[in-house]
Amino acid sequence: MERATTATRKKTGLRPRAYGGWMRVYDMIVDERHRTADMLATFTAGQLRRPSLCAGWTVHDIAAHLITFLRFGQLKLYLGILATAADIDKVNLRLTRRAAMRPSGEIIEALRRGADSRITIPMSGYDPVLTDLMLHDLDIRTPLGIPRATPEERLRVAFSHLTARPSPGFTMGSRLGGLRLVATDTGWTHGDGALVRGSAEALLLGMSGRTVAFGQLDGGGVPLLRRRVTSAPRPGAGRRLATVLAVLTSPPPAERRSRLAAGDH
Repeated sequence: MERATTATRKKTGLRPRAYGGWMRVYDMIVDERHRTADMLATFTAGQLRRPSLCAGWTVHDIAAHLITFLRFGQLKLYLGILATAADIDKVNLRLTRRAAMRPSGEIIEALRRGADSRITIPMSGYDPVLTDLMLHDLDIRTPLGIPRATPEERLRVAFSHLTARPSPGFTMGSRLGGLRLVATDTGWTHGDGALVRGSAEALLLGMSGRTVAFGQLDGGGVPLLRRRVTSAPRPGAGRRLATVLAVLTSPPPAERRSRLAAGDH
């Protein structure tokens, strides 16, 4: 059975199909895009103009960024690798700036129309796509003070991706080296060393460089993570290209790149 549209789901209560007892990551992505579009559609003009957690980007800009992947997808990543020595941030800024010129209503509808896109990250599959959506959901909701009972398996995919070998575009480097991460609400752990402890959402924000998270984390490793996030220089071309090469030569397991991949890893 094909994925139900937002309208159909509201009328029938249908949920995206599951695989192996868990929702597939692809279905999580489709559901997240619809949920984000529905949330954005309720915002006032003032809320859409509010700064997000992404420096220099408003909530409207985050929405615009999300549709650039739907429009350009892998082309955007290949362009970033070839034209900017894998400076994906630079490519994202350029494309988002152009997309943000569109009215918010058009952007929201484009997100809805493209929700079931099957574009993935080359050699990395669907996990980084969901991770990006989960982080940007927090970028929007956190400054607006919007709570959410986020499904745990979706947070798990993002946590696992960021602590393993993130795909190009996630500037992690050795940020998590020598740290032990503990999610107090799920029991997830990663690494050894100085403790960084907090909720799964706070850990995701801190790991990904959102400084607002540090007030929600505790443990002896928090100052070290903060320094690495706020003081580390931007990676140069050599390091960026090395990240791409590492993914190409040692990609995630095939089952994590499949459209049938479930969120129970």
